[in-house]
Amino acid sequence: MPLLSEYTLTPDVFDSTSYSSDEVGSIQLQYLKEVLLNEGLVRDLRDGAWRSLFANNVRPWHRRGKELLKKLITQRRLRRFPAVLTSYPCTDHEWCEEALASHERTPLIGIVTTRNVADNYDNPAVASIDHLSSAPWWARRSPSVRLTRTVEEYRDNLRLILQCANSIMFIDPHLDPSRRRYRNFISLLNVMDSRSPAPLIEIHRVCYYGSGPNRELIEPLEWQKRFHDAWADTLRQANLSVEVFIWDDFHDRYLISDLVGISVPNGFDTTRNSNSITTWTRLGRKERDAVQREFDPATNRHALRYKFAVP
Repeated sequence: MPLLSEYTLTPDVFDSTSYSSDEVGSIQLQYLKEVLLNEGLVRDLRDGAWRSLFANNVRPWHRRGKELLKKLITQRRLRRFPAVLTSYPCTDHEWCEEALASHERTPLIGIVTTRNVADNYDNPAVASIDHLSSAPWWARRSPSVRLTRTVEEYRDNLRLILQCANSIMFIDPHLDPSRRRYRNFISLLNVMDSRSPAPLIEIHRVCYYGSGPNRELIEPLEWQKRFHDAWADTLRQANLSVEVFIWDDFHDRYLISDLVGISVPNGFDTTRNSNSITTWTRLGRKERDAVQREFDPATNRHALRYKFAVP
């Protein structure tokens, strides 16, 4: 299961009358909030019509539900999805039907609703907010994922991040597009092809190649040439730009975005050895923010040697 997952919520989840008491609603919505704001996106059905339901007080929206929606908006965790069914949904049941239709078109992880709606479905994708722990897809959630070191598996696990994040930092001290083991990396950037607005993309690596007595300091113009020769044409066609930061030294590898942070112990290089397996781990919000600050030139945690843009 990817470390960032997409869900759909029916409107009754936010309705205070769906819960036996205000306290029960607060507990269940707070539990859902912690998951969504750490590891989730919410599908904004019918090109934003779902979100527009909450613009007025036609229903008694629960205060915790309103807080959750506000956080989803400010953290840009709502993902617009086109209308699928012909008729506009007017009831919670019909919104669940729209969610299922969108799931058929592009699979998501699960649909969160209330028991009044969930009891009408045998579909395993549908679960009531008060029985989430019983849903197989909810139980499969994990802070880590095991994958082979192939660009195909990297792409599958990062696709939602690459399609939705507004800023992405690839932090790998050895990332060098002129080396065979990194030549497929460009296909990850291609997932962001023609996004509008284009995301902010950063590459962070060290200023040298090799280690110990074989360490070789690479000149700035040589780094620019390597990245431009390998990526410039492809990025130009994709309407993307990448900023490359060359640092004095660091060791750990990460992917840091505004949606999720991931520890990537072996970096983003690939191998043909199918037995080479790595484990990626999702960072907590504090850790993600700390890593982002670590690679901000203004903090002086590392010495920035130079930076340049591609193309």
